[in-house]
Amino acid sequence: MAKASKTFSCTSCGASFNKWSGRCDGCGEWNTIVEDGGLSSGPPSRSLGNKRGASLILTDLSTEEAPPPRSQSGISELDRVLGGGLVPASATLVGGDPGIGKSTLLLQAAAHFARSGLKTIYVSGEEASAQVRMRAQRLGLQDAPVKLAAETNLRDILTTLEAEKPELAIIDSIQTMWADNVEAAPGSVSQVRAAAHELTTFAKRRGVSVFLVGHVTKDGQIAGPRVVEHMVDTVLYFEGERGHQFRILRSVKNRFGPADEIGVFEMTGSGLAEVKNPSALFLSERGEPSAGSVVFAGIEGTRPVLVELQALVAPSPHSQARRTVVGWDGGRLAMILAVLEARCGIPFAGLDVYLNVAGGMKISEPAADLAVAAALLSAREDVALPANTVVFGEISLSGALRPAAQTENRLKEAQKLGFTSAIAPKGSKAGGSAGMKLQPMADLSDVVGGIFGAG
Repeated sequence: MAKASKTFSCTSCGASFNKWSGRCDGCGEWNTIVEDGGLSSGPPSRSLGNKRGASLILTDLSTEEAPPPRSQSGISELDRVLGGGLVPASATLVGGDPGIGKSTLLLQAAAHFARSGLKTIYVSGEEASAQVRMRAQRLGLQDAPVKLAAETNLRDILTTLEAEKPELAIIDSIQTMWADNVEAAPGSVSQVRAAAHELTTFAKRRGVSVFLVGHVTKDGQIAGPRVVEHMVDTVLYFEGERGHQFRILRSVKNRFGPADEIGVFEMTGSGLAEVKNPSALFLSERGEPSAGSVVFAGIEGTRPVLVELQALVAPSPHSQARRTVVGWDGGRLAMILAVLEARCGIPFAGLDVYLNVAGGMKISEPAADLAVAAALLSAREDVALPANTVVFGEISLSGALRPAAQTENRLKEAQKLGFTSAIAPKGSKAGGSAGMKLQPMADLSDVVGGIFGAG
């Protein structure tokens, strides 16, 4: 008889191993390897036998189905990120740093949904019911018909939801849920995976919309196995800096709408307030034109957003110059500096470089390359760009400039806020933006010589 052997697998990537280790060699995640149980050395799975299954109903790609019905929350920024409203039987995961405002946002959303007629239950696993009531009173939501409970036992929560039959359930948070059929501590990989699976399955089976609050790691990723993000329909990240009042709700996955959509909120004493015009708010504290300050016309999801990029270049007192970035990718900054030195002959050796996206906004769009390069050149040459100019465009390693998508929407947004000129790559289409003067540039050398006279 073959000797039974133990096998282990990674809950994040599914890789199999003969022995346990703290780190998965396949995906690099820590503490994701669990024992599968004793398996014989025979075939990996049993045959299904000769029993026939049910035939599947096949359809054509051209088959038309009605779009899912949606419920409006009354918070337009949240509805925008959700793709137009809340879809029944959907599971949504909301992640963010501690204290960023996740519970506040979802309590406000629960109150709006409840007042619109949806039966809503809010289950808190982190706070007592009295603490949630105090927050509701502070936000002026104490009269909202939201049912409240404080519990971490997953079996009791599901039993309650089965009996109450709500249309919306909010679980705060998934890391505090405890399934009694899993031998692991709350917050562990096994518990988070099991709780997310049970709640998502319940949402699909009973037609209940479920919001799950998730903690994040120091790297900004939602804590627990990545399979949780695959289980749910929508993944939202709540971003922002504690020193700023702005908060960004970003959709990174949405099966019912566009991804990378953002909603902008402002943290006030009475909760989170919607920001109808984010560009005006991000530029509200911008003063007179100064060296190193450039306005970037970006696109977040389907929304054009104007933000200020600030750069500072100063002689370094250290043997190795510093490169500090806030709100942008540090690797892409290194690439822009290398292109400026190799293709334009402008060295940054021995100079400290600091780059900041004002307002706490985080930018990942390649079209910000040209705005970053312009900010660096402006700071290095101590020359300010005109106050009525916006900049956007992607830079290649050869120094050539590539046109950005949705040029017309970027220019229209800039024109609304009083900008009259734009520096953009040659070939950018600016139809329908009468009144905006477009300064086309073929490569980075044109920007260096034509705008700053450097080189």
